[in-house]
Amino acid sequence: MFSLFKRMPLILVLAVMSFALAPARKIKVWLIGDSTIANKEIKAYPETGWGMPFRYFFDSSVEVDNRALNGRSTKSFIAEGHWQPVINDLKEGDYVFIQFGHNDEVQTKAASTKPDEFKNYLVRYISETRAKKALPILITPVARRKFDSSGHIVETHKEYSEIVRTVAREQSVGLIDLDKKSQQLLQQTGAENSKLFFNYLEPNEHPNYPEGRQDDTHFSELGARKMAELVLAEVRNVDPNLSKRIVKPLVKQ
Repeated sequence: MFSLFKRMPLILVLAVMSFALAPARKIKVWLIGDSTIANKEIKAYPETGWGMPFRYFFDSSVEVDNRALNGRSTKSFIAEGHWQPVINDLKEGDYVFIQFGHNDEVQTKAASTKPDEFKNYLVRYISETRAKKALPILITPVARRKFDSSGHIVETHKEYSEIVRTVAREQSVGLIDLDKKSQQLLQQTGAENSKLFFNYLEPNEHPNYPEGRQDDTHFSELGARKMAELVLAEVRNVDPNLSKRIVKPLVKQ
């Protein structure tokens, strides 16, 4: 090696050494979606999106950029200009984790989409991600906490979760079935104890919610971590390369 360097011009030697010593570019994992993932302002605490703890599970070779926002659907995330900056900065080898559905399916909301629109928007996210040689990962909408009178979890995203599964299959995209996995977790935990995963507060328990809170959609810090763990456990099945960069131990599912 050193004898080879002796026969090379100094400037070329320096260039080779610089290239060899240059740190590898970090992989960026982009998160796009709704309030169940999003970073929260202090005034919303202890409400926590699962994207907040998610970034702490990776080694230094991964950067997580959480662009999810409260109240957004597949349609409004594009229409309001939140998708374009992601596309502009997306690099080859990056990942885009895509989880919508909560706001798409509520037809009284302006952001809602019809089932065929929802499917078309998902395909658009996939195709535009792939055009930048990045890797899309679809995620079904995380379950709401809803139990029937006999203590069995009630499926609340049936149609829109099934669309995500169909698109993943048709487009050969990695799928994390968070709806199914989170339902299983809630059922195992039970109707009463599962409140610990959500933003449930007694009156005057926290200054942000003086009248208390009973929220079966948005997570507590514990719930956000649990959902992040479910996603990470599925990353191990969906993408071995990314899973090698997970450093925090996961709770056995």
